[in-house]
Amino acid sequence: MKYAILSFLFLITMCEKDDDQSSCLKEPSSPDVACIEIYEPVCGCNDITYSNTCYATVSGVLTWTEGECPD
Repeated sequence: MKYAILSFLFLITMCEKDDDQSSCLKEPSSPDVACIEIYEPVCGCNDITYSNTCYATVSGVLTWTEGECPD
């Protein structure tokens, strides 16, 4: 019975959906960071399109997908 309760609690914890975007963002990096000017757009987890992964990372975005964000 103890294992059933622990398994149930584990499943509830793992299935919990986090709609808060704060889990995909962190504090932005220092403004002194220089990114290359190559346009390879990525869509950040905050639904903002960045010029490339460097700009997304400097802005504090932790995850993204390749390409521009849909409108």
